[in-house]
Amino acid sequence: MSRAERQQAPVSRPAELKDLDYHLFNEGTHTRIYEKLGAHLATRGGKSGTQFAVWAPNAQYVSVIGDFNGWNDGTTPLERHTSGIWTGFVPGVGQGSIYKYRVVAPDHQRFDKSDPYAFASEVAPRTGSVVWDLHYDWNDADWMRDRAKHNAPEAPLSIYELHVGSWRRVPEDGLRSLSYREMAPRLVEHVKRLGFTHVELMPVMDHPFFGSWGYQVTGYFAPSPSFGSPQDLMYLIDQLHANGIGVILDWVPAHFPKDGHSLNYFDGTHLYEHADPRQAEHPEWGTMIYNYGRHEVRSFLTSSAMFWLDRYHADGLRVDGVSSMLYLDYGRSHGQWLPNNYGGRENLEAVDFLRHLNGVIHRQRPDVITIAEESTAWPRVSGPAHLGGLGFDLKWDMGWMHDTLHYMQLEPVHRKFHHNELTFRRVYAYHEKFVLPLSHDEVVYGKGSLLRKMPGDVWQKYANLRLLYAYMFATPGKPLLFMGAELGQWNEWNHDSSVDWHLAAEPLPAGVGHLLTQLNRIRRESPALHALDFDPAGFDWIDANDSEQSTLSFLRHAPDHARSIAAVFNFTPVPRHNYRVGVPDDGRWEEVINTDAKEFGGSGQGNQGGVTAAPVPSHGRPYSLNLTLPPLAALWLRRVPPT
Repeated sequence: MSRAERQQAPVSRPAELKDLDYHLFNEGTHTRIYEKLGAHLATRGGKSGTQFAVWAPNAQYVSVIGDFNGWNDGTTPLERHTSGIWTGFVPGVGQGSIYKYRVVAPDHQRFDKSDPYAFASEVAPRTGSVVWDLHYDWNDADWMRDRAKHNAPEAPLSIYELHVGSWRRVPEDGLRSLSYREMAPRLVEHVKRLGFTHVELMPVMDHPFFGSWGYQVTGYFAPSPSFGSPQDLMYLIDQLHANGIGVILDWVPAHFPKDGHSLNYFDGTHLYEHADPRQAEHPEWGTMIYNYGRHEVRSFLTSSAMFWLDRYHADGLRVDGVSSMLYLDYGRSHGQWLPNNYGGRENLEAVDFLRHLNGVIHRQRPDVITIAEESTAWPRVSGPAHLGGLGFDLKWDMGWMHDTLHYMQLEPVHRKFHHNELTFRRVYAYHEKFVLPLSHDEVVYGKGSLLRKMPGDVWQKYANLRLLYAYMFATPGKPLLFMGAELGQWNEWNHDSSVDWHLAAEPLPAGVGHLLTQLNRIRRESPALHALDFDPAGFDWIDANDSEQSTLSFLRHAPDHARSIAAVFNFTPVPRHNYRVGVPDDGRWEEVINTDAKEFGGSGQGNQGGVTAAPVPSHGRPYSLNLTLPPLAALWLRRVPPT
């Protein structure tokens, strides 16, 4: 840990800015400037009130306006200090007071801006910031002490992704969303029953447009007030931790909205964004792009990341839109982008920022994980910075997602012509440490739910879905599923609605949920299915070449090769009898998963619980199993240890 980082360790201190704060902020290395900028309850000269501080270096005048002064900008002016930071103490302003900054720009325009460092906000459509104290008595000491093992590369991490506003609603109350506190016991029970190790919350940071799903953030230090107070969100995370469930937060440093109350043109100049339109505006999303080369912006974003780790005990950050950060021509045509100093398309300032960010996080919070949503072939996204990587722990495998879903949407009769879409991943499987995502993006905007993507009649659709999940959970990587997938719901995701919870009472959807529970349980209990997710020694093909019958088989190994698991998949509705697969050991191999089992909604075909290996060489191995492969089904088999 550097000298600067040691001096910024997460300890309680007054909100007064010191010379070191100004220096580090200007240098772009302040990792907790949120402790000094923004609104902080304080006492000065025996009077209680709030200390305000905001960065607006080009403003002519800044004052605090709010419900405490009739929104009058003449009563509470701030004083300009070093680094363009304006500060002032306002007595009598306490918890819950609503405020903004009135900024007079260099050209004399006046803007009313929300506080970029506010800890709380008004409920949309109102846009005021709220003075708030973040004290909370946490009860997750056991989780925090052991968190490193839950987040380790060899851990059986599996992620349940959800959108807070549409996970569950209250029909008796106008279909309103659950609050953070209302959600806590329901989400804990649901995730524990399914067996996921972590939840990933789509952005809970304050955002004015509900339809952005949280990806157009205006409050980088404030949770959405639509679902409760900051302490209510802390309570939700605390309850998940108390029940052994980790929490990953989506975090969005790639862009910000143009809303007039927010960061755009903050002090009458291009402060957080670039001035050049070829760099400033995101052409696809209609948002603004951060100027990663500006040191104070780096301090702002780094401090935001650390804030959610420090104050909300987040166990990881999933960084949205990394691809759009890395490329200057992202979403742009020829002539619409500005090359870097070397004539290339790489955003060198964004690359440097991401390396810096990951370095800070992993030095100060070595037990948390960072995950990149990155969809290109940028090298070593999850590699260490000192070896040329970006320093993330994990990267979403968008290639696996696209190839697998395309294959699964094909009618089985055509799948044999696309067999390589399943096998190609082996070429790059260990270039990165991957998450296998079937996320919200795949079940929205007319793409249809996962179930609707599957071919065939209703029974075949559910069989294909169960097969997809078993294939996913057996594949090296950390699986992620979006809410609703556990029910195999027909409807695609609608942020104005809810998960179709009524389906849980129907046999086929209930079977999908039961299967996921078993997949998570066996994956958690079997080192072969998780301990070597990122090591080639953990995987061996049995047969990757049976395209004619559209079958696939491989072995997953534990570090000591004890109790390997053979995974065999039949991607056609034709049962395969006397299907032989080679295995390394003799003895009995138990059928630990059969997605065609009746308890999951299948037809009940299989191998009566297990098969004894015969001394018949096959697939280059001394023993083999003579199997019945059920239709559109997966088998996981594990050797029973000798008594």
